[in-house]
Amino acid sequence: MKGKKISLLFVMFLFSIIPFSSANGAEPAKKSLIGISKIVSHPALDAVEKGIQDELAQEKIQVSYDLQNANGDIGTAASIANKFLSEKVTVAVGIATPTSQSLVNTLKNCPIVFSAVTDPVKAGLVKSLNGGEKWVTGVSDMTPVKQQIELLLRIKKIKRLGHIYTSSEENAVVLAGIVKKACKELGIEFVETTVSKSSEVKQATQAIIRRVDALYISTDNTVVSAMSAVADVAMKNGVPIISADPSSAENYPVLAAWGFDYYKMGRATGKLVAEILKGKKPEQIPTRFMTKTSDIDLLVNKDVAKKLKLQIPQDILKNANKIVENGKLVKR
Repeated sequence: MKGKKISLLFVMFLFSIIPFSSANGAEPAKKSLIGISKIVSHPALDAVEKGIQDELAQEKIQVSYDLQNANGDIGTAASIANKFLSEKVTVAVGIATPTSQSLVNTLKNCPIVFSAVTDPVKAGLVKSLNGGEKWVTGVSDMTPVKQQIELLLRIKKIKRLGHIYTSSEENAVVLAGIVKKACKELGIEFVETTVSKSSEVKQATQAIIRRVDALYISTDNTVVSAMSAVADVAMKNGVPIISADPSSAENYPVLAAWGFDYYKMGRATGKLVAEILKGKKPEQIPTRFMTKTSDIDLLVNKDVAKKLKLQIPQDILKNANKIVENGKLVKR
């Protein structure tokens, strides 16, 4: 009888130290909450968001998402950051400069990953591109501005280049400075106009369109989100557009676009998030750049060239991996 009591006590002791498991014999894995805040919805930023999700799905990491769109409003971006703070997201992702800045200003003890940010140092997100910033790292989309303008010059000789940008967006201001410098080096007059929101883009384009020979559109999210208005005004006035965003150029009459594949940028961002979820600290990760040839897209619109009576050199056509002809987009 005494032996039975000891055995019973031993069994009770085992139950007291072994946690109850689920029916299949294991606790279900707890999902990490990923908060993603993008400044506005347009093809490039939407592609980044999709790429992040696809990469984490491929990594087979159990996550759930809070996907937020600030609709171009800085106040909304700040509210989203506060929402992520209250939710205690595992990792916060900012797509574009303004939303990334809001996250860094609000979340002080949470890993933050920025994506599609041109100059993270000037934006105040990190002090160095080499890493070392506690809690913050990400992927830059610094674009080859001078080479893009040189591409345009091979298709059409111009004297005046128009540029529309958002004066309140650090990313756009930095790029405008680079465009201005490139124009000076290439002997082109730089004609600029600024906007503060997407609803002003059409009027801004109309204000300069008769004073320029071509338009350069950077990765300015406010302007890109209103690309339909820019393209409409430009085509009515016979002015070609060179863009740094091939994703958006697929849907509008843009003569040529040379820039990053933003879906691949999303995949690169997703890899970075995965590394953090697996234990790597953001300060151990330098800012990453898209440097592979396969990361770059070159789109040429033969329909636009025909309407504007422009001849596209054969080597440019040969190197293009996206061509619009007879109203159809061909990817190769």
